[in-house]
Amino acid sequence: HVQLVESGGGSVQAGGSLRLSCAASGATASSYCLGWVRQAPGKEREGVAAIDSDGIASYADSVKGRFTVSRDNANNTVNLMVNSLKPEDTAMYYCAAIRYCSGGYLPSPSEYTYWGQGTQVTVS
Repeated sequence: HVQLVESGGGSVQAGGSLRLSCAASGATASSYCLGWVRQAPGKEREGVAAIDSDGIASYADSVKGRFTVSRDNANNTVNLMVNSLKPEDTAMYYCAAIRYCSGGYLPSPSEYTYWGQGTQVTVS
């Protein structure tokens, strides 16, 4: 099992930035593909970024150039730097894990096995 705990959400004005973090725990957490999925009220879940165990990242088109995902395997953390935020980025952001993903492939939300509790990002 992999346990995931997010932090770093908040309320910001449009154009602002936030850094979301996810602490992963479990014996093999560092070998998992880790991703970020968001869900806005009344909308479907949307995968926004993922990073495989080798550090190869993938992004949804809607966030390319604005969001950057990174991981620190020594500390079992994955971060999502979100820049140039827009009101449409308002959502609950979840950290998620899947045993494996091909480098550069963005998993769909239904493919993830483990989920964190989420952290809210609100952009006004």
